[in-house]
Amino acid sequence: MSTNKVLSALCYFSVFFAPFILPIVTYFVVEDPEVKHHAKRSLVSHLIPAITIGLFLALAFVPVMFGQWGEESFLFGGGIAWFGFLVAGLVNFVVVIWNVIKGIQVLK
Repeated sequence: MSTNKVLSALCYFSVFFAPFILPIVTYFVVEDPEVKHHAKRSLVSHLIPAITIGLFLALAFVPVMFGQWGEESFLFGGGIAWFGFLVAGLVNFVVVIWNVIKGIQVLK
């Protein structure tokens, strides 16, 4: 098994221990184009959960910022926020599974 394959797979598996640092460092340090390709793809896949969580946190705080938080605004404030957190959790789960699958595929 080559070092490049292991490094490429580690970029995907880094979702568990260093989601942003390892792909960025690998992208700038390693000169092999295939490893750079996998580092870039893994970095993008690590950014997706951060973006979804940020969007749904912003969605949760919109009613609070505009003074709309109350029983009559449950659908807009609380209901959509909880739905957003569920969607973000599902997206995060899918991204983790995708990273594990891609890491295993690279090792084969």
